[in-house]
Amino acid sequence: MQNTLKSAAVFTGLGLHSGEAVRMVVHPAPVDTGVWFRRTDVAGADALIPARWDAVVPSKLCTLVANAAGTSVSTIEHIMAALAGCAIHNALIEIDGPEVPILDGSSVPFVQAFLAQGILAQPAPVRAIRVLKAIEVREGEAVARLEPSDNLEIDFRIDFAEAGIGRQEKHLSMANGAFVRELCDSRTFCLQADVDFMRANGLALGGTLENAVVFEDGEVLSPGGLRHSDEPVRHKMLDALGDLALAGGPILGRYTGIRAGHAMTNRLLRALFADPSAYRFVEVGGTAERKLPGMGVHRGDLPMVTPLHA
Repeated sequence: MQNTLKSAAVFTGLGLHSGEAVRMVVHPAPVDTGVWFRRTDVAGADALIPARWDAVVPSKLCTLVANAAGTSVSTIEHIMAALAGCAIHNALIEIDGPEVPILDGSSVPFVQAFLAQGILAQPAPVRAIRVLKAIEVREGEAVARLEPSDNLEIDFRIDFAEAGIGRQEKHLSMANGAFVRELCDSRTFCLQADVDFMRANGLALGGTLENAVVFEDGEVLSPGGLRHSDEPVRHKMLDALGDLALAGGPILGRYTGIRAGHAMTNRLLRALFADPSAYRFVEVGGTAERKLPGMGVHRGDLPMVTPLHA
């Protein structure tokens, strides 16, 4: 069945790129609402923004959604991954600024709060999106592909010249709480040279060694080192789940990303929905629900990460 939160979850922090302080409240929402953002600091214009693939607009280094009035929210991928990974289908997210707080750079603070507040089953079936044939987009050596599968699988490969990252690949089925156990605590990552470049260009103003894994010359500069030996590829999988969550329902299909990023995953969704023969909406109930991301997840699935104060 569809799910929402039992009660609201509150988060405060800084935007990764803007550096601005922000307060965000994730509220329960009725059946068939989906996920929406509402900018509480916007007056005299439409403040509601759908968390949907066709609301995504081009943005540097993050996923940004906007409505027809130009009201936008950026860096939504980590909270979208947390919602999908906890099987929360309906939520209204009120936010008093233009960017979701980065917190620790992963999805785990969101997941911790959602599971602490509790997840409420709602009296309506989930409508999932079943992939019927392979759809692929390419850009140079980067590839993003969706293929038929009985549940959501994510297969990701990265290849960086930086010795601390190098080549990494991982495949996971997202069923049975795998996101919460395996991916949700993996943090965004970058090179120290990237940080210097972004700050010189007005980005990453809220970035610190505590909310991103920073590499330089084969070393991890962030205190405590890595949470997983392959944390970078796990984070890319986290991002992919968050971007796929903008499809409007859980996807039943296998996603493959090779050097792919936010823009390519959105291009892939646009290619999927441009071909009516490539997908169909299906109601999922009974034992088939167990194949959906986040169904049946519980607090015992959370990795041992020191919680942030929301």
